[in-house]
Amino acid sequence: MAGFNAIDWFEIGTGDPAATTRFYGDVLGWTVAHDPNSPMYSVFTTGDPDGVHGGLFNTEGKLPSYAVFSVIVQDVAATCRKAEEAGGKVARAAVTNADGLTFAHLLDPEGNHFEIFSPPPVA
Repeated sequence: MAGFNAIDWFEIGTGDPAATTRFYGDVLGWTVAHDPNSPMYSVFTTGDPDGVHGGLFNTEGKLPSYAVFSVIVQDVAATCRKAEEAGGKVARAAVTNADGLTFAHLLDPEGNHFEIFSPPPVA
Protein backbone atom coordinates (compact mmCIF):
# COMPACT_ATOMS: atom_id res chain seq x y z
CA MET A 1 0.00 0.00 0.00
CA ALA A 2 1.20 3.50 -0.82
CA GLY A 3 1.78 6.17 1.80
CA PHE A 4 -0.90 8.68 2.71
CA ASN A 5 -1.94 11.22 0.05
CA ALA A 6 -0.68 8.97 -2.78
CA ILE A 7 -2.74 7.51 -5.62
CA ASP A 8 -3.24 3.88 -4.64
CA TRP A 9 -6.30 2.64 -6.54
CA PHE A 10 -8.63 3.43 -9.42
CA GLU A 11 -12.30 2.69 -9.78
CA ILE A 12 -14.64 2.47 -12.73
CA GLY A 13 -18.35 2.69 -11.96
CA THR A 14 -20.80 1.37 -14.52
CA GLY A 15 -24.37 0.23 -14.88
CA ASP A 16 -23.22 -2.42 -17.38
CA PRO A 17 -20.29 -4.36 -15.85
CA ALA A 18 -20.26 -7.00 -18.60
CA ALA A 19 -19.85 -4.43 -21.39
CA THR A 20 -17.24 -2.49 -19.41
CA THR A 21 -15.29 -5.67 -18.67
CA ARG A 22 -15.42 -6.60 -22.34
CA PHE A 23 -14.27 -3.09 -23.41
CA TYR A 24 -11.21 -2.96 -21.14
CA GLY A 25 -10.37 -6.57 -21.97
CA ASP A 26 -10.57 -5.96 -25.73
CA VAL A 27 -8.72 -2.63 -25.66
CA LEU A 28 -6.12 -3.13 -22.91
CA GLY A 29 -6.12 -6.86 -22.19
CA TRP A 30 -7.33 -6.32 -18.62
CA THR A 31 -9.23 -9.06 -16.84
CA VAL A 32 -11.80 -8.74 -14.06
CA ALA A 33 -12.44 -11.10 -11.17
CA HIS A 34 -15.46 -10.80 -8.89
CA ASP A 35 -14.68 -9.77 -5.32
CA PRO A 36 -16.18 -12.54 -3.15
CA ASN A 37 -16.60 -10.05 -0.29
CA SER A 38 -18.81 -7.67 -2.28
CA PRO A 39 -21.72 -8.43 -4.61
CA MET A 40 -21.26 -5.04 -6.32
CA TYR A 41 -17.49 -5.08 -6.83
CA SER A 42 -14.89 -6.75 -9.03
CA VAL A 43 -11.12 -6.27 -9.23
CA PHE A 44 -9.10 -5.53 -12.37
CA THR A 45 -5.85 -7.26 -13.29
CA THR A 46 -3.89 -4.85 -15.47
CA GLY A 47 -0.65 -5.25 -17.40
CA ASP A 48 1.47 -4.09 -14.45
CA PRO A 49 1.30 -6.37 -11.41
CA ASP A 50 3.31 -3.83 -9.37
CA GLY A 51 1.36 -0.76 -10.55
CA VAL A 52 -1.80 0.90 -9.33
CA HIS A 53 -4.64 -1.60 -9.05
CA GLY A 54 -8.33 -0.96 -9.51
CA GLY A 55 -11.88 -2.10 -9.24
CA LEU A 56 -15.12 -2.19 -11.16
CA PHE A 57 -18.19 -1.02 -9.24
CA ASN A 58 -21.68 -2.00 -10.43
CA THR A 59 -23.76 1.17 -10.01
CA GLU A 60 -26.89 -0.72 -11.11
CA GLY A 61 -27.72 2.46 -13.03
CA LYS A 62 -28.26 4.38 -9.76
CA LEU A 63 -25.24 6.65 -10.36
CA PRO A 64 -23.75 8.10 -13.55
CA SER A 65 -20.83 6.08 -14.94
CA TYR A 66 -17.39 7.29 -13.92
CA ALA A 67 -13.68 6.49 -13.88
CA VAL A 68 -11.68 7.96 -11.00
CA PHE A 69 -8.31 7.72 -9.33
CA SER A 70 -8.30 7.01 -5.60
CA VAL A 71 -6.05 8.65 -3.02
CA ILE A 72 -5.28 6.99 0.30
CA VAL A 73 -5.78 9.42 3.18
CA GLN A 74 -5.41 9.15 6.93
CA ASP A 75 -8.90 10.49 7.75
CA VAL A 76 -11.72 10.54 5.18
CA ALA A 77 -14.02 12.83 7.19
CA ALA A 78 -11.24 15.37 7.79
CA THR A 79 -10.23 15.28 4.13
CA CYS A 80 -13.86 15.86 3.07
CA ARG A 81 -13.98 18.93 5.34
CA LYS A 82 -10.69 20.23 3.91
CA ALA A 83 -11.97 19.73 0.36
CA GLU A 84 -15.13 21.74 1.09
CA GLU A 85 -13.10 24.49 2.81
CA ALA A 86 -10.88 24.67 -0.29
CA GLY A 87 -13.87 25.12 -2.63
CA GLY A 88 -14.53 21.48 -3.53
CA LYS A 89 -17.61 19.37 -2.89
CA VAL A 90 -18.43 15.95 -1.50
CA ALA A 91 -20.09 14.12 -4.40
CA ARG A 92 -20.68 10.85 -2.53
CA ALA A 93 -20.65 10.95 1.26
CA ALA A 94 -18.26 8.81 3.27
CA VAL A 95 -19.16 5.13 3.54
CA THR A 96 -17.44 2.43 5.56
CA ASN A 97 -17.71 -1.06 4.06
CA ALA A 98 -17.97 -4.33 5.97
CA ASP A 99 -14.16 -4.69 5.93
CA GLY A 100 -13.71 -1.30 7.62
CA LEU A 101 -12.42 0.57 4.55
CA THR A 102 -13.88 4.10 4.44
CA PHE A 103 -14.25 6.03 1.19
CA ALA A 104 -15.88 9.12 -0.30
CA HIS A 105 -16.04 10.76 -3.73
CA LEU A 106 -15.05 14.41 -4.08
CA LEU A 107 -15.17 17.12 -6.74
CA ASP A 108 -12.42 19.69 -6.98
CA PRO A 109 -13.42 23.34 -7.60
CA GLU A 110 -13.43 22.68 -11.37
CA GLY A 111 -15.74 19.68 -11.01
CA ASN A 112 -13.09 16.96 -11.49
CA HIS A 113 -14.18 13.76 -9.75
CA PHE A 114 -11.84 11.69 -7.57
CA GLU A 115 -12.08 9.26 -4.68
CA ILE A 116 -10.42 9.20 -1.26
CA PHE A 117 -10.18 6.24 1.09
CA SER A 118 -8.63 5.12 4.33
CA PRO A 119 -7.76 1.50 5.07
CA PRO A 120 -9.49 -0.52 7.77
CA PRO A 121 -8.08 -0.06 11.27
CA VAL A 122 -5.30 -2.49 12.10
CA ALA A 123 -6.50 -5.03 14.63
